[in-house]
Amino acid sequence: MRSENKEVSIKSWPADDRPREKLLKRGAAALSNSELLAILLRTGVAGESAVGLARRMLEKFGTFRNMSHTDPRDWREFKGLGPAKLAQIQAALEIGRRFREDEALSVRHKIACAGDVVGFLMPQMRDLKTEAFRVVYLNSNNRILAVEDAAKGTVNMAMPIVREILHAALQKYAAALICVHNHPSANTTPSPEDKKFTSELAAAGKLLGIRVLDHIIVGDGSYFSFADEGLMP
Repeated sequence: MRSENKEVSIKSWPADDRPREKLLKRGAAALSNSELLAILLRTGVAGESAVGLARRMLEKFGTFRNMSHTDPRDWREFKGLGPAKLAQIQAALEIGRRFREDEALSVRHKIACAGDVVGFLMPQMRDLKTEAFRVVYLNSNNRILAVEDAAKGTVNMAMPIVREILHAALQKYAAALICVHNHPSANTTPSPEDKKFTSELAAAGKLLGIRVLDHIIVGDGSYFSFADEGLMP
């Protein structure tokens, strides 16, 4: 492994060692995490190459996942890292999070259980600092029509509106839906408000002929499914 020399620019490295050239010649999979991040950064800062800067970032945050949903104050120690580079990093991380959802939608996945939904929504929702509420709209064969945000709230609460959720379902000709929201505390136990909302939504859905199949609460690596627990009205 190349020893880090902060005085040596990447431009002076052998061509095969430079991250961009290495990617073009051998493919993105051949690059380390720090090399991939260095390509996003494009340039380093005073006295430090882009790869050196990327390595320090990964030493601080550990993983790309940990870089997500960070506060601008978390980046202050990286002198010379301006808003443009920080925006590039955040944009790339968001693309990665959205990839799994796009993949699910592109093939119209059939939803058979709560785990099918959790598989592509948990990576996006598990690290959020505030509650967010999403709705998975399904056709009559339980295949995904759309996944949309229904509400965003404070760290303690998101209050989706039953009428708006069902109105969106009617517009999409959805036959069924599944609600998903996160608990930033990572405790997935449903609150009294969660239970009340689920009951009200299911009752309203029945009047309109729209099946409310489940309400899933996502934590950090775990989830609670009303349907799995036999709590759907």
